[in-house]
Amino acid sequence: MTRPLILLLGLLLLAGCAVQTSTPVEPRQSGDWSAQLEELKALERWRLAGKVGLRTADDATSANLDWQQTPFFYRMMISGPFGAGRSTLDGSTNGVTLTTPDGRFSASTPEQLMQQQLGWSLPISALDYWVRGLPAPDVAHEMQSDAQGFPQQLRQAGWTIDYRDWTWAPRLNGGLWLPQRLVMTFDNLRATLVVNQWWPLDTGTS
Repeated sequence: MTRPLILLLGLLLLAGCAVQTSTPVEPRQSGDWSAQLEELKALERWRLAGKVGLRTADDATSANLDWQQTPFFYRMMISGPFGAGRSTLDGSTNGVTLTTPDGRFSASTPEQLMQQQLGWSLPISALDYWVRGLPAPDVAHEMQSDAQGFPQQLRQAGWTIDYRDWTWAPRLNGGLWLPQRLVMTFDNLRATLVVNQWWPLDTGTS
């Protein structure tokens, strides 16, 4: 991946991808969205592995993603096939750092890092909510839901988030339905996130 695209990909993930949603395809055996809503809001430590694709008006690329999230720190490792071109995005209360094969870039906030590296910035700090199917707090939003209350489409901060598929994660808080495929759009940017696995951060990956 070229440096501008890997920067854009990492920062786009950090910014929070708006997705277009659709009805979950796997049957949910019991309960509805409201039955797990409070547990989803309280879910603060998790890890996911998957693949993300990014398309702009001029180019397209894809990468593997390994994302670790805690209340005060997150790490997103982004790499091509067989780990090629690995870049790491680290964020905490002390700031954010993007490390790529071309160098190390830091800023106090994700917005500042985007402005420095790309010349423009987007609203940040929403993706860890959106990837759980939740709107970011204290920001106006519109949500479309299915008959069981599961999100189909979320619009927030200029993004449109489509939830295409859902998966059952039995090891998270006794079992939760979480997004498996999201399509996120902002103007001419389109990001697709496919989650292969969710698991608790503290208990490993097996």
